[in-house]
Amino acid sequence: MRVFADIQELTAAQGETLGPTDWVRIDQTRIDTFADATGDHQWIHIDREKAAAGPFGTTIAHGYLSLSMLAFFSPQLLTVTKRPAMTVNYGLNKVRFLQPVTVDSRIRDTAVLSEVKETPKGTLLTVSHTVEIEGQERPALVADSLGLWVA
Repeated sequence: MRVFADIQELTAAQGETLGPTDWVRIDQTRIDTFADATGDHQWIHIDREKAAAGPFGTTIAHGYLSLSMLAFFSPQLLTVTKRPAMTVNYGLNKVRFLQPVTVDSRIRDTAVLSEVKETPKGTLLTVSHTVEIEGQERPALVADSLGLWVA
């Protein structure tokens, strides 16, 4: 994890690579819980028998589950000692799901602090994430996350 003293130090780190994070296993319980939370109970995610005969030979994580893991990984990538009063998820750019995450795979995140920009609302951070799957050449996903840091 990269520790920054304040937003100025973070701004100076624009372009730097952050991570990688620790590996985390995506097990069937996590997939089932996500299915329950979203109402997306498609067989490819939750029906082990049917998925075993499907295109991946097992169940796979929802793409949005893999994407939501950015919230889990982000605190492992960076922290700021002198925190702003509030940080807000401001959205995403350029999200691509490149490869499914099969059940019991381990994933981790590496990111680049792409842009740090002052706006009238606060400091807007763009972080370019690459979520990789252990033992695979292609990542699970790439995405630019936007965070607004308000003093």
